[in-house]
Amino acid sequence: MRISTLPNASASFWLTGFPGLEWAHHWISLPIFVGYLEALVGNATILHLVRTEPSLHQPMDYFLAILAVTALGLCMSTLPSVPGVLWFDAQMVGLVPCVLQQHFLHSFSFMESVVLFAMALDCPVVIQFSPRYASVLTGSRVPLAGAVLGVRSAAITAAPSLHLLKFDYCRPGALSHAYCLHQDMIRLACSDTCFNRLYGLCITMLAMGSDVLFILLSYTIIVHTVLAIASAGERLKALNTCVSHILAMLCFYVPVLGLSVVHRFGHHTSLLVHILMGTASVLFHP
Repeated sequence: MRISTLPNASASFWLTGFPGLEWAHHWISLPIFVGYLEALVGNATILHLVRTEPSLHQPMDYFLAILAVTALGLCMSTLPSVPGVLWFDAQMVGLVPCVLQQHFLHSFSFMESVVLFAMALDCPVVIQFSPRYASVLTGSRVPLAGAVLGVRSAAITAAPSLHLLKFDYCRPGALSHAYCLHQDMIRLACSDTCFNRLYGLCITMLAMGSDVLFILLSYTIIVHTVLAIASAGERLKALNTCVSHILAMLCFYVPVLGLSVVHRFGHHTSLLVHILMGTASVLFHP
């Protein structure tokens, strides 16, 4: 029997919240709302402090501001649909809004990854090239680097997003989350999705995977240098900073990479695992 498909122009998707717990959506929305509020207020406060406090006009603080903008972008990408599903049962979304949402969501995720890598790289650069550091990485160059990284992140997610617009989609179009994800959408496509699957896996491994490897290498250099410091106080202070940076990065990479792996290889995993990891990747930022 021929599988019925939806024409591209009329394709729509059904956003799920917490299947089986629809009766509790309003209660579940409360901690999620607090998470959104914390992310929005916290990152906006960071931007305000970096802009108004002269002592924070340093390269690392500008990187922190770029990271805050990226986190705000991630929150705003899902903010229209998540409260809509949990509060108003607005679960239907058209193809174009869904593609745009997943494009911005994945673009900001790649952006966050590369900014974390840049922040980790900043420390050993300061250690190794401290006399020339201030003249090389000036305050005006960091925002320019952030803009370039933003364009790069949007560009590498453009091709699979455009392909999503061309696919035919099988009924029923139920997605696993209260927002649209690339991995989730291609699961519902009747068309050949080999390019999207391979491309998505490759850019995740090459972009985020390489960022993780270089971050680990960067901190290996930092720890090796710190251990050579004579003062025990300076050694402890530097190691505390490294630990806090590493924990912040784990908050980002564990949910994001875990969600990607679960969607691609964990087809028999409980849907609740998908939902919890997806919520964590959106709400908990470094």
